[in-house]
Amino acid sequence: MAAMAPGGGGSGGGGVNPFLSDSDEDDDEVAATEERRAGLRLGSGSGLDPGSADSLSPQDPVALGSSARPGLPGEVSAAAVALGGCGETPARLSIDAIAAQLLRDQYLLTALELHTELLESGRELPRLRDYFSNPGNFERQSGTPPGMGAPGIPGAAGIGGAGGREPSTTSGGGQLNRAGSISTLDSLDFARYSDDGNRETDERVAVLEFELRKAKETIQALRANLTKAAEHEVPLQERKNYKSSPEIQEPIKPLEKRALNFLVNEFLLKNNYKLTSITFSDENDDQDFELWDDVGLNIPKPPDLLQLYRDFGNHQVTGKDLVDVASGVEEDELEALTPVLGNLPPSLETQTVENSLLVQKLEDKISLLNSEKWSLMEQIRRLESEMDFLKNEHFAIPVVCDSVQPSLDHKDSEDTGQNPVINSSDKEKDKDIHLSKSDEVDSAIPKENFPSSLPRREREEMPSSSPSSKNTVHFDKPNRKLSPAFHQALLSFCRMSADSRLGSEVSRIADSEKSVMLMLGRCLPHIVPNVLLAKREELIPLILCTACLHPEPKERDQLLHILFNLIKRPDDEQRQMILTGCVAFARHVGPTRVEAELLPQCWEQINHKYPERRLLVAESCGALAPHLPKEIRSSLVLSMLQQMLMEDKADLVREAVIKSLGIIMGYIDDPDKYQQGFELLLSALGDPSERVVSATHQVFLPAYAAWTTELGNLQSHLIPTLLNKIEKLLREGEHGLDEHKLHMYLSALQSLIPSLFALVLQNAPFSSKAKLHGEVPQIEVTRFPRPMSPLQDVSTIIGSREQLAVLLQLYDYQLEHEGTTGWETLLWVVNQLLPQLIEIVGKINVTSTACVHEFSRFFWRLCRTFGKIFTNTKVKPQFQEILRLSEENIDSSAGNGVLTKATVPIYATGVLTCYIQEEDRKLLVGFLEDVMTLLSLSHAPLDSLKASFVELGANPAYHELLLTVLWYGVVHTSALVRCTAARMFELTLRGMSEALVDKRVAPALVTLSSDPEFSVRIATIPAFGTIMETVIQRELLERVKMQLASFLEDPQYQDQYSLHTEIIKTFGRVGPNAEPRFRDEFVIPHLHKLALVNNLQIVDSKRLDIATHLFEAYSALSCCFISEDLMVNHFLPGLRCLRTDMEHLSPEHEVILSSMIKECEQKVENKTVQEPQGSMSIAASLVSEDTKTKFLNKMGQLTTSGAMLANVFQRKK
Repeated sequence: MAAMAPGGGGSGGGGVNPFLSDSDEDDDEVAATEERRAGLRLGSGSGLDPGSADSLSPQDPVALGSSARPGLPGEVSAAAVALGGCGETPARLSIDAIAAQLLRDQYLLTALELHTELLESGRELPRLRDYFSNPGNFERQSGTPPGMGAPGIPGAAGIGGAGGREPSTTSGGGQLNRAGSISTLDSLDFARYSDDGNRETDERVAVLEFELRKAKETIQALRANLTKAAEHEVPLQERKNYKSSPEIQEPIKPLEKRALNFLVNEFLLKNNYKLTSITFSDENDDQDFELWDDVGLNIPKPPDLLQLYRDFGNHQVTGKDLVDVASGVEEDELEALTPVLGNLPPSLETQTVENSLLVQKLEDKISLLNSEKWSLMEQIRRLESEMDFLKNEHFAIPVVCDSVQPSLDHKDSEDTGQNPVINSSDKEKDKDIHLSKSDEVDSAIPKENFPSSLPRREREEMPSSSPSSKNTVHFDKPNRKLSPAFHQALLSFCRMSADSRLGSEVSRIADSEKSVMLMLGRCLPHIVPNVLLAKREELIPLILCTACLHPEPKERDQLLHILFNLIKRPDDEQRQMILTGCVAFARHVGPTRVEAELLPQCWEQINHKYPERRLLVAESCGALAPHLPKEIRSSLVLSMLQQMLMEDKADLVREAVIKSLGIIMGYIDDPDKYQQGFELLLSALGDPSERVVSATHQVFLPAYAAWTTELGNLQSHLIPTLLNKIEKLLREGEHGLDEHKLHMYLSALQSLIPSLFALVLQNAPFSSKAKLHGEVPQIEVTRFPRPMSPLQDVSTIIGSREQLAVLLQLYDYQLEHEGTTGWETLLWVVNQLLPQLIEIVGKINVTSTACVHEFSRFFWRLCRTFGKIFTNTKVKPQFQEILRLSEENIDSSAGNGVLTKATVPIYATGVLTCYIQEEDRKLLVGFLEDVMTLLSLSHAPLDSLKASFVELGANPAYHELLLTVLWYGVVHTSALVRCTAARMFELTLRGMSEALVDKRVAPALVTLSSDPEFSVRIATIPAFGTIMETVIQRELLERVKMQLASFLEDPQYQDQYSLHTEIIKTFGRVGPNAEPRFRDEFVIPHLHKLALVNNLQIVDSKRLDIATHLFEAYSALSCCFISEDLMVNHFLPGLRCLRTDMEHLSPEHEVILSSMIKECEQKVENKTVQEPQGSMSIAASLVSEDTKTKFLNKMGQLTTSGAMLANVFQRKK
């Protein structure tokens, strides 16, 4: 019937309908089969050749009964029935045929609706798609009726009479003019033809869309041509030679190569060879493995490699195999088919009919073999049950086994009618068994050829009681005469489930290790989801053991996937358990399987949404590093960790990445990766998380330093590069140093000191003599600074503490007696590293406490690591040469310049404090005394001395030493030195014990406060203020108060402008934090007096200077709690006096003072209004005043700052 479908131009027409598609629907295939059978049944008796039926078309008057009008679909069906004859039910027309008829008859709206419905149902028809995407089909002149040709030519070529071509755009009027805008039905936007809005943009977009679509079609057509050209690259004569001589291998064509590449890559991906697939794709980067059309358009995709391999036997078979295949067909069937073949007309279609018959014959044979297979399967099941029963009856085991073969031999007679009907559920079960994965491995020959070629799973179902069984179980035989069938039927009432998956597993007992592994592989995926999350780690040994020993790669991959996804968010202990299992797996299976099976699991979870899972990946990379191929360690794993370090936002994950990178650095041996490791080191050191930086110093940096040492780059690249980066920072940071980066590089250098010292020992002249014999000397506990991690321990780097002890003994002897001649590594430290470091120290800002502290710690660790002899003979002389501390350098600008730099505090706190024996302490005291003397006498800035006192004062162990130095200044003959000593007391008081302050500081300050020089007396005021701020001892505070009162009330100081300025500054600094009673009774009243005196100052410059300091002091005290009496009697009057000064000298300050005065007055008024008049008894008032006094006294004893307390009270108001 399909031969008579519309548009089916016969061989005589010679035309090809452009809208006929090669891809048929299921309906088309059914119709085609029915047509072939109908044609065969017609035969010669019907007088109609099958080929002649194919030549008919709906336009034929004989077929349609009309020559003047187009045929309707219904008429086409009627005509088809008439031609079919024999009263048979006609085959249903295909959708493609209906679409072709609608297009021929110009029922375009109907065709468009059909096209839309097919699109919505997902069954797009190529004919309709191509038609409605072609704009030429819609360029018609108005007035021409659908389906009509030019006048005078009824039903002209528009119906496709010339071989079934589609309607032409040519009519009697000639070629139609093209429309102004190229549009198709699927690109029309009717909204753009509305009257509102500008349509130019929309029209342009539509035109561009159409042009793009046409360009893509052109590209596809050109690729199709290239595909065909590639097919015909080999000349015809060469192909004949290849066919005649099979031993000559025909060279592969480009198209064949691309097709095979695609199939190979597809096979690798399906079988989880992901890394191999990635490499294969990289080697064929000119091919897109995601799209089959990239191989070549219009080329059908073949089956996958596995299917091709399985189908190979059907094409390459021996003669014996051919006989076996034919044995399933009876002779009478062949004889019945012979007349049909003989009656076929000798025409052009004979070959097609033969092919149809062959297909039909093979389909029948497949059906026959399938039924035979099901029959044999049922017979096997029945025999199994009989064997079980016979075993229970104590029949001889060989008899049972022998009885199987005759039963198999007589399968034909049993299949005819004696076997029971096979249950549908049994069929499904047997079908599942046939399609099991083990079938792919164990079935070496087709299962249809011989019934004994059963899959492994079916053979496992066979009872284990075979002649080779070692342990045969015997059961008591009942003394009954019931038939076996009755016994079987009786036992069927036992409620046993063997039809389900679990029932099938339970009913079988594994009899070998391999079958146990197979069973676990099948069951574990079903067990894991049903185990509580908190207890799933109990399954890890089972999963790992199965994954190690399971023979199927796909099952192993599934099990490892389960392992990595076992717990949604594994905690530390669960992750450690999984990692332990992964390492055990790696040790068991070797590097190849670790790369192929474990690494892909890590790669898949590298971007998992849960940080715990990414943490597991990061930790796995480090744990598996020793068990991976070295190429993978230095490429894939390193790249994975680098990606996680750069992209992961979780600090814990990046910390784990750093630790794994450290492990990788301990195993990597590719020198080309050195620079990549250095870049990773800098990134890790600059990480914003303190956890990551700490892990870098503990793990990554020592491991990288060990590799650098092996490569010989520690002294040639790593340390010099970090020093150069520090120098660059100092050059660029003249106006603002990046202290964070300086700390980053300097801390890295500090962590490299143990590796540097180990290198010096290992390359020393005595390294060959370092043998362990006799008693090994002990290393002092304090010989080395405490390492940040075991990897920074020198004994760990060297190998053992005993070996290090021997080397240290020889090291000290060499330095003390034999020198450093020929000792290249130590000479580099002395001649290159130390001079460069000292030069860098001279460039840093001495006022930067952080920088001074960092360099001080670095030199301290360097000197302690390299030892006392090295420090005394190599480090100190270089500093002393630069500092040149001597009396004759007092007037030398060079000497003064060095003493004002950071070299002084770093030498004092980093080098001279390394060792604390008496001679070392004397050297430090002498150095500080000399510096204080020289800086004072040369009127140089005291910043370097202050930095030394601050750094040393942070450690209480040096307080006595600093007081010794200051006492030297107190009794010095020069007033300049005494003045400097007085100012240094202020820096040492913070953190000092009250006992020292009382016994040593206060007497020294009292001595200086009575110094003949006024400048010395004034210099003691900040120190007295600091005592008031930090000490709570009543007697000491009273002594200080008396001394300050003498400064303020003694007439000799009445005109001392600098003294008043210093006192006001001190009051403003210590007032908010001082003891409240001292503040209320001493500070605020004296500020009031100073403000009154300043109103009488004649010199405007001095008046403004003191007024500015008073303003700052009052601003600081305004946030403190001030009683009403104090506010009214002293604070407000002092502010008003200060406002009087500011009105004339600084109007901008006067505005602020006015607002402060207004606020204080408002507070006083609010307190007065809130007090109830006469509502409080005298007793209540006394109690209230007593409570207030006690409260204030308690507050005064607290160490909390007054500013904070003031804020508290302000919030309460």
